[in-house]
Amino acid sequence: MPPGWPDAPDRYPSDLTDAQWELIEPLLPEPNTGGRPEKHPRREIVNAILYVVRSGCPWRYLPTDLPPWQTVYWYFQQWEQASLTEALLTELRIKARRQAGREGEPSAGIIDSQSVKGADTVGRDSRGYDAGKKVNGRKRFIITDTTGLLIITVAVMAASWQDRDGAKTALLSAYLTTPIRHVFADQGFAGRLVDWARDTLRTTLEIVRKPADQRGFNVISRRWVVERTLAWLTACRRLARDYERDPAVSAAIIRWAAIAGIARRLTRGGPAQRQPRYVCD
Repeated sequence: MPPGWPDAPDRYPSDLTDAQWELIEPLLPEPNTGGRPEKHPRREIVNAILYVVRSGCPWRYLPTDLPPWQTVYWYFQQWEQASLTEALLTELRIKARRQAGREGEPSAGIIDSQSVKGADTVGRDSRGYDAGKKVNGRKRFIITDTTGLLIITVAVMAASWQDRDGAKTALLSAYLTTPIRHVFADQGFAGRLVDWARDTLRTTLEIVRKPADQRGFNVISRRWVVERTLAWLTACRRLARDYERDPAVSAAIIRWAAIAGIARRLTRGGPAQRQPRYVCD
């Protein structure tokens, strides 16, 4: 290591710290190995998943000091079939809200959508063209709490879906799994969706409109927090574009990104700071 070079981290910035692992480990399902010890530590499996999410590399390109990609992907699929990411997200969200002095479960949320380009691995049956955004790929719908920091539910579908139609899946999921009965949204969700949410879900969908006299860019109340969340998600390179053949896998990747973000927030103990920039002479 060159003189003056800072101490290297244990391995990768996406790796869980000890404090973050203490939050996640108790929530993982019991091993089903017939009494044999698992060959690869579970912490390494989770670190490998987070490495893919943050770096954006294909599963097959995982570094050799992480468990084999076949093993990592097998755990990823098994845990998703067991709805692990949803359970992790729920438990961590409750802890984060209580740490902030709020009730464990939110009573109001904010919904928004994001269209992203689809790679050549995205099949025709689950991709479409968003004429408004001029994007050929998929559309993500997320619902967050009113702080915008914590994801409540995720739905991924073809980008050709209109907001007022695609949002029904996300709203129904929030209705079935949380006490949220008031949701803020932008003008793209106006119209018959408001009536559907009121009559079917007994949920108030409040449309937050841009002021009529607004000129140029301006932060709009309520809406900006969920837009910030979408920006945070796309900082994970795996989410900058949709590479997954199955939309359910895309939703799982989004949840893993949110899990990592909430775990960092719970254990950080202070405001976030950018990593220092190192210059090689």
